[in-house]
Amino acid sequence: MTASLEQLRRCHFAVDLGAARTRVYVKGVGLVVDQPSAAAVNTQTGALIAVGEFAEKMTGRTPSYIRVVRPVSGGTVVDIEMAQRMLRQLLGEKLRRTLRRKPRLRAAACTPHDADPLAQRATVETMVGLGARRVELVDTLVAAAVGCGLPVERPEASMIMVCGAAATQIAVLSLGNIVTAERIPVGGEAVDHAIVQHLRHQHELMLPSQSVRPLQVALSGNGLTPGGPEITEIHGRDVATGLPRSVKVDTAAVRNAIQTPLTAVLDGIGKVLRDCPPDLVADLADRGIMMVGGSALLPGLDQMLRQATGMPVHIAERPDVCAVQGLGEMLEGRIEPLVLDPLAA
Repeated sequence: MTASLEQLRRCHFAVDLGAARTRVYVKGVGLVVDQPSAAAVNTQTGALIAVGEFAEKMTGRTPSYIRVVRPVSGGTVVDIEMAQRMLRQLLGEKLRRTLRRKPRLRAAACTPHDADPLAQRATVETMVGLGARRVELVDTLVAAAVGCGLPVERPEASMIMVCGAAATQIAVLSLGNIVTAERIPVGGEAVDHAIVQHLRHQHELMLPSQSVRPLQVALSGNGLTPGGPEITEIHGRDVATGLPRSVKVDTAAVRNAIQTPLTAVLDGIGKVLRDCPPDLVADLADRGIMMVGGSALLPGLDQMLRQATGMPVHIAERPDVCAVQGLGEMLEGRIEPLVLDPLAA
């Protein structure tokens, strides 16, 4: 964790800028923004047309002069100006006025575990554009672990897997800090891409841009496991003719296509465990892995990890908002640091 708990208690609001969704927590109020990280822009005038849910619905459906942009990629701000404009619009004038009245406005923000100084600087600049006089950065892994209730401050091992849209982060935590961690550039978007490519090559079918997630859900009940339906009907556009067409897809073949990107996630788990001290690995045999992040809800993913690792695998109660909830817990002062008192009986 870059910032101390004492510094975070002085912050007035916290932002979790994700590749898929942006969430804002205001101290004393709670979660005030939970919207897709998307903005629609008029390329001729530069005017902002829509942000959040409405901009997301416009993806793939706009005329040539309107472009839907995503200013965040893999937890890193890639377009500072657009990220600032998007956040201002999501917060709304009333809430921004309230925040501006705070003396020496302070903000907290999540950053990926291996974020380089340039990526951290981009996050800071984005918060400064909202009026923040000081910005505290918190590792996403630590924030998510706090948000899902893991005992990160104790001298016990806790293993967390943050399943994001663009990347998956895996870490073992103890005594309030990261012991070992790994970031794999495979997330929910890679799974989507694997399904799209499979249908294009095997069935010559192109999917609408927003239909991949419903397809993943259609694989199950049991999702990635063989207990789901054998055949799923998919609607899309024929690659050759451009006409609408429906095909019946063997779900076992789709599951096989998904396995390829998920193998990298299993390799990442193995590397983290190999780099972890044996005493902590012994703790994890009982505690297992806690999954958070929006892609943790992919049907059957937890069961596949359970079978592959032989460890218990749990999904947080609300995995998609754990990181911002963890930031909120720190802002509100609900997390007490471990006090080391060698003179205590």
